Amino acid sequence: MRVLHSALLGVCLAAHLQSFFPLISLGRLGQIIAASQASPLPLTPLSSDVDVHLWAKARIKAYRSSLALRLPGPIAVLTIPHIRLTAPIFNGTDEETLNRGVGRVPGTAMPGEDGNLAIAGHRDGFFRSLKDIAVGDLIEIKSQFESETYIVNSKEIVSPDDVRVLQAGPINTATLITCYPFYFHGDAPQRFIVRASLIHRDLLQQAASKREIQKTAQ
Repeated sequence: MRVLHSALLGVCLAAHLQSFFPLISLGRLGQIIAASQASPLPLTPLSSDVDVHLWAKARIKAYRSSLALRLPGPIAVLTIPHIRLTAPIFNGTDEETLNRGVGRVPGTAMPGEDGNLAIAGHRDGFFRSLKDIAVGDLIEIKSQFESETYIVNSKEIVSPDDVRVLQAGPINTATLITCYPFYFHGDAPQRFIVRASLIHRDLLQQAASKREIQKTAQ
């Protein structure tokens, strides 16, 4: 629980940075995921793959600096069509990871697992566009072997120490976390939470398991 508390407390940057949300090709991200899982080389997408025309100069610098680091590749891709958000999901919520994309909160479910998958992002970064999300919007999470679709059930504002939002419930959920208010100057005092429930899980995972069984039987 202490790890979860720390993750919830540390998901945002100072709010003096300008608003932005990059648009990344989903097909290109799929290629990046496959390549990163097949090779230990660091993730280094071309700058042309990310639209940075709305980015603050400080954020562009932080993003480009993160690309030079030897970090593991993304575990999945997050897409919210209604707010035109596409972002790579990495495992963890340290500063370098959140400069490069959004991060799975340690201690919560992995993509494709039952439970609550919590994903953190910076309010002046990838998750700035969450300010426009609405109940009923669809959230897609795709890994190399699985595709999941969630529907947004609720939005709420909580205190940084409200770790209940990271706990698993009776249904499979995805929880998006960022700091609030979105345009607050200084360290934001609250957290903006989006909760979504799973409505469809593709059979890619089962297909992968079937291929593994067939491979073992040969």
